[in-house]
Amino acid sequence: MWRAVCALLAAGLALPLAAAERIEVGLSARGTLIEAFGVEGPSDKSPVVVLIGGLEGDGPSTAAVRKRLQEHERTPARQRAFSLIALPLANPDASPLQFPPSGTAYREHVESHALWRWIGTRAPDLAIIAGESDSGLADALSNNAVAEVGRVPARLVPPSAPLLEGATSASGVGPVIAPSEAHREMDRRRARTPQALAEELGRYYGRDFDMPWYIQAIALAARAQFGDVEDVKRLVEPYVDGRKDSLARPNSLVLAGHLIFTELARLTKDPRYVQRVRAAADLGFTSDGQMKESMPFHQTYSDSVFMGTIVAADAGALTGERRYFDMAARHVDFMQKIVLRPDGLYRHHAQTNAAWGRGNAFPAIGLALALSEFPEDHPAHAHLLQSFQAHMATLARYQTADGMWRNVIDHPGAYREYSATAMIGIAMLRGIHKGWLPAAEYQPRVDRAWRAILERTGRDGHIVDGCESTMSVKTTADYLHRAALLGPDPRSGAMAMMFAMERAAGS
Repeated sequence: MWRAVCALLAAGLALPLAAAERIEVGLSARGTLIEAFGVEGPSDKSPVVVLIGGLEGDGPSTAAVRKRLQEHERTPARQRAFSLIALPLANPDASPLQFPPSGTAYREHVESHALWRWIGTRAPDLAIIAGESDSGLADALSNNAVAEVGRVPARLVPPSAPLLEGATSASGVGPVIAPSEAHREMDRRRARTPQALAEELGRYYGRDFDMPWYIQAIALAARAQFGDVEDVKRLVEPYVDGRKDSLARPNSLVLAGHLIFTELARLTKDPRYVQRVRAAADLGFTSDGQMKESMPFHQTYSDSVFMGTIVAADAGALTGERRYFDMAARHVDFMQKIVLRPDGLYRHHAQTNAAWGRGNAFPAIGLALALSEFPEDHPAHAHLLQSFQAHMATLARYQTADGMWRNVIDHPGAYREYSATAMIGIAMLRGIHKGWLPAAEYQPRVDRAWRAILERTGRDGHIVDGCESTMSVKTTADYLHRAALLGPDPRSGAMAMMFAMERAAGS
């Protein structure tokens, strides 16, 4: 936690400083923001202690935690034995709690899921819960892999007792708290290289292409880039040798799925792959060759800035035919008139104003990948570049202190969402690599996003808080309560593999 904070401070990206840093934990069932406060220890290697109060609502434990936080703040940094993260009011609505939580996050046991996953991804060395009861939290933290990260030693302490007794050495200073299992696992996760992460995820994702969708295609493209070209060719071969038709059941996911053919066309120079990309892009034209109003499928959703644009831009790059670039530019303009908000964020679709996380991440990578193909002398290039840069600048303002983007981008407390973070990280990094974004400003943000993805990617391809598939929900509340997956998620895994591919390209 504090290594991330120190990196944030060094990069000049911190929120306005006070003695304690405010940290978003999540939202209660009624939408109340749950906040923590962090006070760093003498170094970024100091043990981390989480102190929790208010599990039964605002009461004596809340006051006790606030008092202990103030005492820790007043202690000179060099005399602190640990970094402290305090949650004075962890359950502001006094909702029933359950640990480990069951049900769908964040629709059932909302506060329980928020606390459990937040504690797990912070991987503290010790958790102390102030209160007369804790709904089994201390026992659950001590005996379970918290958010699939690892166990955290924990104990329940009456609010009238010295809350941090035993958390220091006899002299009052010194790292006497051993690294927790969660801490050790988090160190392992953070140490992975882009190739190591991609290979780890590639054992579980990108292993089939039975449905020619973008999720499988992205994972396969990453596998190919990291050396598994022959196996990827084998999985894709039925679509180029005539046994299967990649456009037999065309939809937006299938259009974007043709990006794997672009990847293989470039790696192998086999013209059969080019023909599959061309066939998909031709769906944007009438039988007599005239451009349609937009690329087909999904035209009211911001997802389509990615789904429909990429295949047209790829076809232009592979064939040299300008009409495909014209179609890609026409499609972006069509979509932006529907889903681009005046503030620079994208609404998810025409019937909502909610800035869904992945609903902004799709335009982010859509423009980044399309621009990578566009000739600079094309009349639309300047507009597409300006649109991309403006969107990146807007998104930069909403990145959380720990490197994530929220499932509703501009809603404080909305859960930090894995796939959107990976996708926006990809877009920003591509912008840096292409010279469209200043590295001094954006590289620290990309590094924080990469670190956040590493932290939330566990063993067996499991991830923390990837949003489920989302179609025509309308209200902000609908988006806030979309299921947040903990475990396997092919979409999130594919996007993390693509992020790793982009990181490796710049190394």
